[in-house]
Amino acid sequence: MNWKQICEHKNLQDLPFKIELNEQGQILMTPVKVSHSLFQGKLSGLLYFYLDTGQVLVECAVFTKKGTKVADVAWSSSERLEIIKNETECSIAPEICIEVLSDSNTKIEIDEKIALYLTAGAKEVWICDEYGNITCYNDQGKLPYSLLAPNFPKKI
Repeated sequence: MNWKQICEHKNLQDLPFKIELNEQGQILMTPVKVSHSLFQGKLSGLLYFYLDTGQVLVECAVFTKKGTKVADVAWSSSERLEIIKNETECSIAPEICIEVLSDSNTKIEIDEKIALYLTAGAKEVWICDEYGNITCYNDQGKLPYSLLAPNFPKKI
């Protein structure tokens, strides 16, 4: 399956799981806890506070070389949003893609997602752990803080 087919499939509407595609077009479903949703909400509000331009996207589908990955939260500049706003999945990743860790995430999986989002055009990838700690990465590796939002708190 491709992402457009999944979005239009009547049996896949309103599932209580986060859905992604792997590189074979297989559906991957991950249940999330309330704390996951709380972090998504906090991150969204803080992004609007610390970045005065652009838009926040929640559950943002990004086309990658290993299938469609869904960033829990993302931030896109107005310029990039003009390119992606009418797409089924982003052909180029928003500038910031954020993953909120779930119990099921492995280090290998998260490291791969960081690389995939960066390869797809993200400028930074942030990881929010179960305690609200934010770790930022760019194509050079781990950052001491976000270069795009330098005043964003390291813990939410």
